[in-house]
Amino acid sequence: MYSQADQTPVERSNTIKLHDEAAFAGMRAAGKLAAECLDMLVPHMVPGAITDDLDKMAREFVLDHGALPACLFYRGYTKTLCISTNHVVCHGIPSPKTLKTGDIANVDVTVIVDGWHGDTSRMFAIGEIKRRAQLLIDTTYEALMIGIKEVKPGATLGCIGAAIQEYAEARRYSVVRDFCGHGLGRVFHDAPNVLHYGNKGEGTELREGMFFTIEPMLNFGKPSVKILSDGWTAVTRDKSLSAQFEHSIGVTATGAEIFTLSPAGLHNPTA
Repeated sequence: MYSQADQTPVERSNTIKLHDEAAFAGMRAAGKLAAECLDMLVPHMVPGAITDDLDKMAREFVLDHGALPACLFYRGYTKTLCISTNHVVCHGIPSPKTLKTGDIANVDVTVIVDGWHGDTSRMFAIGEIKRRAQLLIDTTYEALMIGIKEVKPGATLGCIGAAIQEYAEARRYSVVRDFCGHGLGRVFHDAPNVLHYGNKGEGTELREGMFFTIEPMLNFGKPSVKILSDGWTAVTRDKSLSAQFEHSIGVTATGAEIFTLSPAGLHNPTA
């Protein structure tokens, strides 16, 4: 189930890769640039912004820093960012669409720095938003951080999912089941899958050197989603609001290192 990353092919497998300190350094650089990309977008997430323009800004930022946009041409995807507004759960495609006052938007970016992937997303408030939207955003952010607190050697993936699920459902939000976090490193999407619901103590045991994302998606209504005809955009079936935050992390000897913290402290820009 586990293998040393430097002894396995750079490709997805069912084996969970365990990484050394050099790999941690690579992930720090990739995670930092991904976070800086979202920091750069903060002042531009305003009413009237065109999502295609935001995507172009992000692509230029990543390329100007000597990195590559991981999503560009990934499985036929043609954008650098995913921008998911209101009832879009994830994988919203940038377009000529403009952001409007009262919208909430998740922006998801993954960059490749020297072969390492930094993957992160944040929620943004467009102008003044309704209080219930703000509460959903804040709860989703806290759910992410509560999940991260469960990460340490000897814990299990179920501990992460259970903590997120308990926190969200106690506040009457639902946890999306159709998407999950994932291993990453030199591979964009790798083992293990990281569910955002589950039972404490169940699932794969966490070991030092594992890299993965935690990226809970919470809905104001029911958890069911559907994929639109473009093959990418996932929306809530009941058209209720949805929110998501994502960090890339590494398991250390004592807990978790978050690779994608905002250098500017803008982890939750709406707070």
